[in-house]
Amino acid sequence: MPRAELILTEARIVTLDPGRPMAEALAVAGGRVLAVGTSAEIRALAAPGAEVIAAGGRLVLPGFQDSHIHLQDSGQDYSRNADLGAADTPEALVAQLAAFAAGHARPWVLGTGWDSALFGAGNLDRHLLDRAVPDRPCLIVASDGHSGCLNSAGLAAVGFDSGTADPRNGALVRARDGTPTGLLLETAVPFAESRMPATPDADFAQGVLWAQALAHRHGLTGVLDAKVEDRHVRIYRGLAEAGLLTLRIGATALVSPEDRAAQAVERLSAFRAAGTGRFGVHSAKFFLDGVIENRTAAMIAPYSDAAGGNAPLMFPPDRIARLFTVLDAARFQIHVHAIGDLATRAALDGIAAARAANGAWPARPQIAHLQVVDPADIPRFRELGAMANIQPLWARHEPPVDEIALPLVGRRRARWIYPFRSLAQAGAELALSSDWGVSTLNPFAIIETAITRQPPGGGVPAFLPQERLDRWQAVLGYTRGAARALWCEDEAGSLAPGKAADLIVLDRDIFACPATEIGQTRVVLTLAAGRVVHREGI
Repeated sequence: MPRAELILTEARIVTLDPGRPMAEALAVAGGRVLAVGTSAEIRALAAPGAEVIAAGGRLVLPGFQDSHIHLQDSGQDYSRNADLGAADTPEALVAQLAAFAAGHARPWVLGTGWDSALFGAGNLDRHLLDRAVPDRPCLIVASDGHSGCLNSAGLAAVGFDSGTADPRNGALVRARDGTPTGLLLETAVPFAESRMPATPDADFAQGVLWAQALAHRHGLTGVLDAKVEDRHVRIYRGLAEAGLLTLRIGATALVSPEDRAAQAVERLSAFRAAGTGRFGVHSAKFFLDGVIENRTAAMIAPYSDAAGGNAPLMFPPDRIARLFTVLDAARFQIHVHAIGDLATRAALDGIAAARAANGAWPARPQIAHLQVVDPADIPRFRELGAMANIQPLWARHEPPVDEIALPLVGRRRARWIYPFRSLAQAGAELALSSDWGVSTLNPFAIIETAITRQPPGGGVPAFLPQERLDRWQAVLGYTRGAARALWCEDEAGSLAPGKAADLIVLDRDIFACPATEIGQTRVVLTLAAGRVVHREGI
């Protein structure tokens, strides 16, 4: 047997390996788990000069996997642009954006992270941004990426005026005379960005490294970038070839409504072939609708408020079936953004069509978000082998739910907002994730809300408490479940001999502490492939 170059002792290791679920020590050789056992057994495996880390009785878990994240884009955004996440009034947004603009002389002023539940057509337009940035073009993008806003100079710089046609599946919000107000919805945001000066690859690469360090601080050893195109693949491949990736990065490549089936397969196959080292593309990403906050979520029945109306699917149903089937046949996983209950049903219908045409295989198609699910569709997840890729942080009383979603979906459908426990009880596999930078990257804050359905620390009534998950379900959703979602269960998700030595040491026992304290958990050590990538206080 090879000798261990690193051993972890005096720990409470929850391996999530059925063969040996608990251990107190672990040995690492060649970046992999060599053995788990007692401290005495593992010390006997140490090579001369091996690093010995005493965990002091702390809880050890497999490294967490975030199965839906926007690592490259959010890393670049939050490392270089104004972070507007704390702005809760127009005045606060203006003050934060103005202060950021005063600190640099770049040609454009860019901001990210504002809350689309707090800002929209009633209080956000070019005139508000002109107060903050009167002298340069400015674009700010909401935390969910589904809305943006330009100031007057920004509208002029990208050439948007009353004669500019809306892009497919997007809109320039307009005044009564047809002139753009500056507010952008859905694909109008990338439409504007395509007319702006290109961001250098070096900035995106630095953003990835910044985000990678943040991920490791939060105990993540693997992620899925949930929307990649040529630039993402190029930058990830370059970082992988340079040996700079310590995070395992899987990716899902964007498919657009304009794509022909053969064209999509060819492009995604080229992306898959470009994978190397700790980066690879294995999935096809579809946006079937938008978000409730800007009324672009697709619902089975019209919205329930006085305005009513609805939003169409972003792909016609026959195109969904055709593209899902062809990409599934080419052995790409299907990964779907679905907010409204119609989008979820359309995704399930597309998965059923692919399965009927191609037969069953361990595809584990992902349907992400699942804000509203018709109860008739819940059993179909297990029937079709579709995984529920959920972001539990959003399942609590706060303005996007109470002030926007509940009035729009109405009393009957409100019961089926984020029905996570119902999905699990019906046999659906769950993967938990953050959708960062839409919301926090911290998995412990997300696990707390999954368990409590309350904001941090509790103190307000639980939102649909019957849909709470238990602690084991939540932890499995970030470990074994997420690894299955990412097609990397042979490498990650549990700690067993031969698997990658991806593990985290926590400052508290999240199985025993009060549920309302889980979100305060700190990661004191993260190992990725046996390498210490984060260490704090151990």
